[in-house]
Amino acid sequence: MKSKALLILLALIVVAAMVSASAFYVVNEGEQVVITQFGKPVGAAVKDAGLNFKIPFIQAVNRFEKRLLNWDGSPNQIPTKDKKLIWVDTTARWRISDPLLYLTRVTTKTTALSRLDGIIDSVVRDAVSENDLVELVRSEGWAGSVGEKVSDAGYAEKEVQEVSRPLEVGREKITRAMLQSASKLTPEFGIELVDVRIKRINYVDSVLKKVFERMISERKRIAAQYRSEGEGEAARINGEMQKELKRISSEAFRTAQEVRGKADAKATKIYGDAYNRDPEFYSFSRTLEIMRKQDKENTRMILTTDSDFYKYLKGIPR
Repeated sequence: MKSKALLILLALIVVAAMVSASAFYVVNEGEQVVITQFGKPVGAAVKDAGLNFKIPFIQAVNRFEKRLLNWDGSPNQIPTKDKKLIWVDTTARWRISDPLLYLTRVTTKTTALSRLDGIIDSVVRDAVSENDLVELVRSEGWAGSVGEKVSDAGYAEKEVQEVSRPLEVGREKITRAMLQSASKLTPEFGIELVDVRIKRINYVDSVLKKVFERMISERKRIAAQYRSEGEGEAARINGEMQKELKRISSEAFRTAQEVRGKADAKATKIYGDAYNRDPEFYSFSRTLEIMRKQDKENTRMILTTDSDFYKYLKGIPR
């Protein structure tokens, strides 16, 4: 009898524990809860963290994120206003603003992402097709490189003109307009769209190869132009250097000749002053000098006895 009563007591304790576990639930930080009874929402959504009570076994707890959630769309091929086909990759941030409406209209996160796919993709497609590529790429305050304004007949001149023209809209304003348009359509699903951004823009593969080839060709052309200008500048500098070298050499030669002329004149004057002191000695030394210069191999000089060269020999005493 006692054992039977003990079993009944244990059963009652187990049932009480199960009822208590089913009757209380905890709402964590970053969560919001909607209570449903037989699949239908009951009461307001619980958004504050803490311990709460519900009717056990009859009512169910549906938990939803209160934090920001991420949406990443699939890259799409979209033509711009200036007829350029590009890949556009978009991302967005959203939160569940009305859990009750979210539960009745969407229910699951997968369905919510599907709804956002349709809304955001449509808005992005409209925004891209209504603007030129340069507006989608550039933002307010962006300035092009001054050094790149080298153009010729062809795409380079067109690209430079597009880059240097004043900004009409800009990427930032386009994304804000996209967010504003998409935000009007999400509240009916209990969703608040916080931000929409263009994550990446690129040409499609068929155009990308041509763009790279065009960029390579343009860079080669610019490199050849710089190389040609460098060679011309080098030739100019070399010409100026040769001109300056000749001028310096000419001035040095003239200075040397002037110095040599002054030195010769001074030497001649000194010789003249020295020989004027004894003209006879000068005549004698000049005669010896001439005779010395004539004393060469295979040279014969025939002189008469009346020649002046023998003047000093005749006077030598025997």
